Amino acid sequence: MTMAKKPMRSDTERNRRSLIQAAVKLSSGNDEPVNMTEVAKVAEVSPATAYRQFSSVDDILGEYRFEVGCRMRDYARTLDTVGLERLEELCRCWVGLVVEHGEAMVATRSRHGYLERLREDTYYLTVQAEALLEPLQQSARELGIADIGDEALFLWNLLFDPREIFDLLNTVGLSAEQVGTQLFAALRGALTGWATARGEQDLSRSWSNGVRT
Repeated sequence: MTMAKKPMRSDTERNRRSLIQAAVKLSSGNDEPVNMTEVAKVAEVSPATAYRQFSSVDDILGEYRFEVGCRMRDYARTLDTVGLERLEELCRCWVGLVVEHGEAMVATRSRHGYLERLREDTYYLTVQAEALLEPLQQSARELGIADIGDEALFLWNLLFDPREIFDLLNTVGLSAEQVGTQLFAALRGALTGWATARGEQDLSRSWSNGVRT
């Protein structure tokens, strides 16, 4: 489960907020790599201060992604629906958050695969996965298919990648509501197809194996 963070001094928290805002501003719609010196300048802190708070721009954007994931988790806690209905509500919530927080969401990418990072408990992924795991498991039962463990989260991540959401919005011209509808329908099909082709499997290595739902 996601660990609670210790309270920070007000000046430390202020510097972190400034660095996150600066990194988001510089990364949004920018195809060129952003470095820590540039972020520190926009945040009006020294590079040394920036490096005391974060190890890299990717680290800053990971914190930003975590905060967005926390909003999805908190929204999930307000829902009284279950299964496919709950899953659809969370999918639409995520599309809305991606639209709200802009293209800086696209910049939080890694050379390592999703499942590798999830099983290593990468904090900005686990907070999101905790919100999705139970409704994915419940949805599998509703669909009459086997529980595929964290591979269901893998499929969700593939379909709900912010880059692809913006592609559907900007290139195809779908509305956010249409994107949510289409991707949720695709997720249902993907879960069924994956579980059918996968057959019986060992879930002992699945991230979901160690999570209480």
